[in-house]
Amino acid sequence: MNSSQKILVIKLGALGDFVQALGPMAAIARHHPDADITLLTTENFVSLGISCGYFDHVWNDEKPKRLNLKGWASLRKRLNQGKFDRVYDLQNNKRTALYFRLFKKKPEWVGAAKGASHRNDSPQRTAGHSFDGHIQTLKLADINDVTIDKMDWVKGDINHFDIQKPYILLVPGCAPERPEKRWAAKNFGALARTLHGWGYTPVILGTKSEEDIAETICKIFPESINLTGKTALSDIILLARHAATAIGNDTGPMHLIAQTSCPSYVLFSRHSDPVKHAPKGESVLTIRMDEINDISLDKVISTLSVHDFRAA
Repeated sequence: MNSSQKILVIKLGALGDFVQALGPMAAIARHHPDADITLLTTENFVSLGISCGYFDHVWNDEKPKRLNLKGWASLRKRLNQGKFDRVYDLQNNKRTALYFRLFKKKPEWVGAAKGASHRNDSPQRTAGHSFDGHIQTLKLADINDVTIDKMDWVKGDINHFDIQKPYILLVPGCAPERPEKRWAAKNFGALARTLHGWGYTPVILGTKSEEDIAETICKIFPESINLTGKTALSDIILLARHAATAIGNDTGPMHLIAQTSCPSYVLFSRHSDPVKHAPKGESVLTIRMDEINDISLDKVISTLSVHDFRAA
């Protein structure tokens, strides 16, 4: 494609899904080296969309609610004024199928929407990871070089955190509406004490809303470094590059960490399937029981003890 052609890539969220879409986004950019490419995403991921360098423009989708007629009219106008020749739908849900209908003149559409020029309606698209589904879909557009994005384009340092190496990342939170995916904070606290005994500094990551979890861990083991609410997404990536390993729940930050090639241990219950939801990376191991707190502290420690950590 040449510079006169305009491409739209749609990826809205959540964090883990967005991170897994970075490799496909890079492949799209390589496939269209001279095109003008726009990313449509949500506010949380605008900074990553800009930083990765795969796009000429990054649009924030405010995702108008059903009865927000003004919002829908504004979105429809913006999409049509974009005069896109092709759209890559990496979200592939009911909302983006509706976006397809908002176009007066239908662009080529690579995705699952009914009426798409390059439609992937195979049940295999959703049988595994979203990353694997993207590979299947992009093949329909002759894009075959999709790889995991290690996010080497993230630049910066972590010296201001003043963390003694070697260190291990702990990610004890998850979405607040999914408490069944949280291993008990007291277990993370005891694990932090064990890791410190092995010679590693335990570093806690999480959002501001997870401060209570971090406080529990720090009460059990006060030498833990608590970075809860203090890290941007780019900071997590930078921290992961130099961490010996990471242990956490099935949650978005673990996807960021795993894709940097940091050895990652992810705790799962029957409420989430690692076949579909485990992070992608060079070294990912999952530990799973029916209920998350059926995973014993001894099980996690014994699993860690027989695997090599990365050198600092």
